[in-house]
Amino acid sequence: MSFRNQNRRDRPGFTLVELLVVIAIIGVLVGLLLPAVQAAREAARRMSCSNNMKQIGIAIHDYHDSFKRFPTQQNGPAAFEQGGIWGGSQRADSPMMGNSYLVAILPFMEQTPLWEEISNPFDTIPNDGPLVFQPAGGDFRPFGPSPDHDSGSSYAPWITEIATLRCPSDPGVGLPARGRTNYAACSGDAWFGNGNDTSMLYGPWQWNFVGFQRNDYWSTIAQESNRGVFMSRQQTRIRDILDGTANTIMIGEIPTDLGDNDRRTNALNATECITIPNFAQANFADPTRPLYWDPTASPDLSSEAATGWTARYGRGFRWHSGFEANSGFKTVLGPNQASCGFNTGSWFPDVRGGNYTAGSRHPGGCHIVLADGAVRFITDSIEAGNPLAEQVSRNATAPTSRPGNRSPFGLWGALGTRANKEVISGDF
Repeated sequence: MSFRNQNRRDRPGFTLVELLVVIAIIGVLVGLLLPAVQAAREAARRMSCSNNMKQIGIAIHDYHDSFKRFPTQQNGPAAFEQGGIWGGSQRADSPMMGNSYLVAILPFMEQTPLWEEISNPFDTIPNDGPLVFQPAGGDFRPFGPSPDHDSGSSYAPWITEIATLRCPSDPGVGLPARGRTNYAACSGDAWFGNGNDTSMLYGPWQWNFVGFQRNDYWSTIAQESNRGVFMSRQQTRIRDILDGTANTIMIGEIPTDLGDNDRRTNALNATECITIPNFAQANFADPTRPLYWDPTASPDLSSEAATGWTARYGRGFRWHSGFEANSGFKTVLGPNQASCGFNTGSWFPDVRGGNYTAGSRHPGGCHIVLADGAVRFITDSIEAGNPLAEQVSRNATAPTSRPGNRSPFGLWGALGTRANKEVISGDF
């Protein structure tokens, strides 16, 4: 009996100190491993995002093989009725040449059922009469309502989320957006100043430069201010890319708006944005949070906060919309820099275009797709030239973004132009 008791007393065990040491070691290991796990997850998301963009690039080239041209940014019927071109009822009945390039390539990215819904009349509630803002009879006409019209919220194709159009690193989801996208068309490095961005204007007096109502003055301006692969409402082909498909950006990544006043996704509408690309980020950024706007620094920001225009036109909120706020960008300011709109006030802030930038939720940069279909990751530090360079303007004393002039925005600007004869030396 005593022998067994003695044996129990000699049995080894853990002291409290030893347990605490083990727990501490485990805690340190977990602390070391968690960042590695997060980095591995981000690497996987980044690879998935790159694959999405590769699929879109392939779809664009398949489209070109079929139609001998690239999909048009801002496409679709102008109007279905000859009695009028512009007005609320027209916008409810027709896309008003406002659909994005993404709509056109749906059949080439395995989205044929959605394309068929869009390209045919769509009855939201059969035999149940019209909904609010909906065309009479309850039916939407082919290619849906205008992207900026409220009836789109009742049009099922426009509110459909497409996984291939979303970056896995972007957490944006749900209302007030419709269907989001993180992949935008590159329109180049220039715009026409003087209060307008003719690369993205719309209305009967602007459609002339695609032959709808021809006007030589506006047609000339449009040619000057569309220097990228995607020209609003104009067709482009591979043969138009004189700088070489391996040296020209076709599409790029953008972050979607999260309602947090991010200066990349909540575009400031200020008249200063029209002539000085970096004016807004230099003067209206929150001094304590430089990646966000200071809502007290500008009347424009204050009015936007009061009226909530971002609920309609946040960055990337409508994949079907060809307006630059939703599915376009310029190579003026580098990736992840501030975005500016050219329309002041709280209504239609996107329809006049703006200085919208590329960017992403990935650390350090964003993906682009070159015109040859190659996917590249561009860092935020890419050489972007002079951010104060004057833009195309009839009132400018020395405009720098006219046809024949090299991009004043360095390597980044040169990659955005399709036919400017810039020499791209070295890797990027």
